[in-house]
Order: sequence, then C-alpha cells, then structure tokens
Amino acid sequence: MSVVHRTYARSLYQAAKEEGRVAPVREQLADFADAVRAVPELQEILRNPQLDQRAKMAAVDAVAGDSDPFVRNLLRLLIEKGRGGEIEEVGEEFEQLVARAEGQLNVELTTAIELTEEEARAIVDQIQKASGRTVEATRSVDPELIGGIVLQAGSLRVDGSLRGRLERLERELVTRA
Repeated sequence: MSVVHRTYARSLYQAAKEEGRVAPVREQLADFADAVRAVPELQEILRNPQLDQRAKMAAVDAVAGDSDPFVRNLLRLLIEKGRGGEIEEVGEEFEQLVARAEGQLNVELTTAIELTEEEARAIVDQIQKASGRTVEATRSVDPELIGGIVLQAGSLRVDGSLRGRLERLERELVTRA
C-alpha cells in the first residue's frame, strides 16, 4: 500500500473513532469496495481520468447515497483528488488499521494440499500463541509449493515450503560456484 492510501485510511479511522462510528464505517466502506469489484462499469467510471468529476460523484451518490457521511465524504474527496479508482486500496488499509486496533492479525496460509479444519486450527493456534493476537486466517492451495506452508501477514512473508527451500538451495549453490 502506498503512503497516500495509508494517509486517507488513517484520517478516516481517526474521524470515525472520535465519533464512535468505526463499525458502521468499516462495514459500509467494505460494501462499497465490494460493489466496485462486482460491477466493472462502476470501477471503470471511477478509474477513468477522462470522465467528468460530476459524473463520478453522481455514480458514487447513486451507490453510496445513504452511507455514513464519513464514507460519502471520503469517496467524494478521493474523486476530487483524482483518486476515485483507489477506493479498494484505501479500504484495505482501513481494514488493516481496524484489525490492528482490535488486536487482530490477518494472515494468509498457502499450502500444497487442502488442510483439514483441525490442521488449520492447529496452525492458527500456534500463530496466536506466538503473536499474542487474535488471528483471522484465509487459506489457499498452491500445488506448486510441493509441500510445507507459506504464511503471509501484511508485508511479512515466511516461506516454509519445499519449493522455497529448493529455490534457496539453488541460489546458494549458484553463488558458491
């Protein structure tokens, strides 16, 4: 995420927190970002630099007209600053701020094979013990890992996969030659 996205998200978070409206802002911002992802035409309107700001504002008002004023104002501000197409990134950064404030850690577990619920729970429990935070995990499968696990938490990536080990071994062999 860029500094700009973080700045907008942080400002929105502070304002919503001061007014005790973090939960509705979080939900409505996520709903709008989901709408942008689900409706390619809306995404194109927001990202099109040739389109008049008034048209973009009208589209935003039609979709988010009865949203929390903080959400509407953020959307309008992003459009005014030529960043209307970046709402998803600002929303992701906002989500991370809220999760961090709530002591939650969002991680992505990637494995070579599908984990059972019990196996996934055991991994999540270990992460919770090590981090001291509540862990929310998304899971995916990548057969190219061959075996092991890749853990992504924000910008931290831990590669414990067999593919990763083989790649590290190859680099070491090449540098020693």
